[in-house]
Amino acid sequence: MAPTHPEWNQETGGKEVAAAFADQIREKNVLITGISPDSIGSSMASSIASQSPALLILASRTPSNLNNVAQSIRDEYPTVNIRTVLLDLMSQESVKKAAEAVLQLIDKLDVIINNAGIMTPNKVWTVEKIEGQFGANHIGHFLFTNILMPLLKNSATQNTPGSTRVVNLTSLGHRLSPIRFHDYNFEGKEIPDDEHPPSNLPLIFQAKGEDGYNGYIAYGQAKAANVLFSVYLTQKLKEKGIVSYAVHPGSIWTGLSRDLDSEGQAAIKATSTFWKNHDQGAATALVAAFDPGLSDPPGVLMHNCQMCDPAPHANNLEVAERLWGLSEKLVGIEFRV
Repeated sequence: MAPTHPEWNQETGGKEVAAAFADQIREKNVLITGISPDSIGSSMASSIASQSPALLILASRTPSNLNNVAQSIRDEYPTVNIRTVLLDLMSQESVKKAAEAVLQLIDKLDVIINNAGIMTPNKVWTVEKIEGQFGANHIGHFLFTNILMPLLKNSATQNTPGSTRVVNLTSLGHRLSPIRFHDYNFEGKEIPDDEHPPSNLPLIFQAKGEDGYNGYIAYGQAKAANVLFSVYLTQKLKEKGIVSYAVHPGSIWTGLSRDLDSEGQAAIKATSTFWKNHDQGAATALVAAFDPGLSDPPGVLMHNCQMCDPAPHANNLEVAERLWGLSEKLVGIEFRV
């Protein structure tokens, strides 16, 4: 199968996508992580709200951001049922509490869009002492999604096969690094050749700080993990009616880049000649979440509302299974999907 609208591209907006897939959104329970004003997360939420979902759950770590976005959507769409959940992906205890709050709200979940993420040039740590970008961008969502898996499975028994979905926001930056199984925390441990980043990267992506850390490579590892998470989920859950896509939303200047210095901002700006607004940035995730033409996945990665090829290190089931095992180890729970 293939996307229903081959004519859509980088200029397509989320509102247009939501209107086209109104039948797939109506009366569905949808959850989005990473919500703040004037962001692609809030744009996704607004677009989904425009087509009357049964329940829209917004999850994020900052109460004021959640409340502001929820109120703005209620003002625009008064009949839409919106709930908010506090979720700090840097703390597994917070993730568990957020998942429990969702479990108390609903008994089925049709779509989860794992949109939250961080990008930082400086090393930060989760509460559990996991390198922050890997911990928040992947491990937190891994734990959150798996705790909510019974809701997804319940939804899948009632929905058209393949319409229950997990969408993981990634980046073309996943090409910067494979998973560093021997040194995922960037502690200076020796790693084999297949865990090194490509040798031809620009200098800014090769330089290391005094602690040996390169935030861009760490970001690449986390974003590769997002793609591999989708590879694993679809492989293991497709027969149960659940599929997963990883989405590069495009180049959007958002709060994700707020911690970059001027050199870092210049490097990121140089990676694209087309910068999307938030509505355009939301579009591909909404295609991945609701396009009925994608119920039987033709691939794993989407960009500009179409399928595209991920780097080989992020599209390997054996690596995805290995990452799953590492992720289980880091959250201290074995999940049987």
